[in-house]
Amino acid sequence: MAANPLVEKIMGLQEKYDSLQAQLSDPQVMSDMKKYVQLSKDYKELAPVIKAGMAYKKTVEDIEAAKDIIANEKDEELRDMAKEELAELEPKIPEMEQEIKLLLIPADPEDGKNAIVEIRGGAGGDEAAIFAGDLFRMYSKYIESKGWKLEVTSSSEGTAGGYKEIVFKVSGDHVYGTLKYESGVHRVQRVPQTETQGRVQTSAASVAVLPEAGEFDIELNMNDIRKDTFCSSGPGGQSVNTTYSAIRLTHIPTGIVVQCQDEKSQLKNFDKALAELRTRIYNMEYQKYLDSISAKRKTMVSTGDRSAKIRTYNYPQSRVTDHRIGYTMYNLPVFMDGAIQEVIDQLIIAENAERLKEAGE
Repeated sequence: MAANPLVEKIMGLQEKYDSLQAQLSDPQVMSDMKKYVQLSKDYKELAPVIKAGMAYKKTVEDIEAAKDIIANEKDEELRDMAKEELAELEPKIPEMEQEIKLLLIPADPEDGKNAIVEIRGGAGGDEAAIFAGDLFRMYSKYIESKGWKLEVTSSSEGTAGGYKEIVFKVSGDHVYGTLKYESGVHRVQRVPQTETQGRVQTSAASVAVLPEAGEFDIELNMNDIRKDTFCSSGPGGQSVNTTYSAIRLTHIPTGIVVQCQDEKSQLKNFDKALAELRTRIYNMEYQKYLDSISAKRKTMVSTGDRSAKIRTYNYPQSRVTDHRIGYTMYNLPVFMDGAIQEVIDQLIIAENAERLKEAGE
């Protein structure tokens, strides 16, 4: 078989993959949880590359074998069969090579993590809070369709409905790598519920999606954290319970404050708040990574600039437009019901094109 650089690259990765598999079975490695978690992550990330690579290697070998039969076999029937196989296999090669090249480009190291999502009503007062509530419902439906888990950490309801702010955690497979495209300002154009003249107005809500920091991503010194407890409250300030179950944590060195009042148990609220605090501190460093890659990619979709207007929801025209890729669809009611995968797929395609271009420079 003639030398094939891509096959050689895959065989080198196969050796690394086998080595990782052996290390993960080593009792000494298993006793070091931090090392074991990192090796497991590396092993999991290599798996799709190896799978695609082995399929490509077999296809290349089958093509070589078919060519050999065509060149050297005397039996006409065997040669015809080889020609048919060659005609079937050769068109697959460019697509397989493209897939492997894309898999070989290092992905965002945070893509496989869970996410903390924050939605805030922006300009537009009551209507902005109502729209923030609509976005939360949209994401809730989408998250349910993916089989992920949603846990609200904290929320502040709007006076006319919706939310001034809502923070929630999403757990599942490849959550951050999917939801990161939603970070930015979402703009709505519609006749508000509070409008009596039937005029279309523009309001906005901001969405921030953060990769959840794992226990081993950042070490928190509990001496740097001030813990306050208070009674959970609902709409209008009415006391929901009389126990001090709600938790507010302040990270003194950075001034970051988080709170959780969703659970009745103070301990559960503390655990949720601590996880969010860890995430927000971790994301101060992660922001530098986002800034560095967004500077290189013109169509960078998971940009750290969360003030950027990314999408417009136009109700009179039933239109959704994603401004980063100039993509428009006319199925707003379905979209707001959680069917957002189509636009996420388009954003992934756009980013993959950027990554391939970047890798080729």
